[in-house]
Amino acid sequence: MDPNWNDSQPIYRQLRDRVVAMILEGVLKEGDPLPSVRNVAAEYQLNPLTVLKGYQQLVDEQLVEKRRGRGMFVSDGARRALLKDERQKFLEDEWPKVRATIARLGLDAGELLAQGTATAPATGASKDRGTNNGSSD
Repeated sequence: MDPNWNDSQPIYRQLRDRVVAMILEGVLKEGDPLPSVRNVAAEYQLNPLTVLKGYQQLVDEQLVEKRRGRGMFVSDGARRALLKDERQKFLEDEWPKVRATIARLGLDAGELLAQGTATAPATGASKDRGTNNGSSD
């Protein structure tokens, strides 16, 4: 986790967003424990209540589950739910802007695809493009 915080939103929200990113990127997998509130607070010099508030948002969103006496763990289906939400948010919020820019610049799909394949890394980038065969990665 990046120890730098910005003033654009509350720290607990930034912490929540960083844990979400870790789940989406596969750093934290379903069933994995989250770092303890005390450890995160000490490592990043945060108030433990700030860390707890960020974690509680994840619990409220059912992305993380509390296990009494054991800590907090990534819930089953958390990554799948996050991908669904993030894709929907992209299609509603970002895609119209991207589409308008494409139209304004007079680009066509073939040109964009050719450019995208020329600059795309040679990794399994298409792994999460809706080709899920029912497995949970």
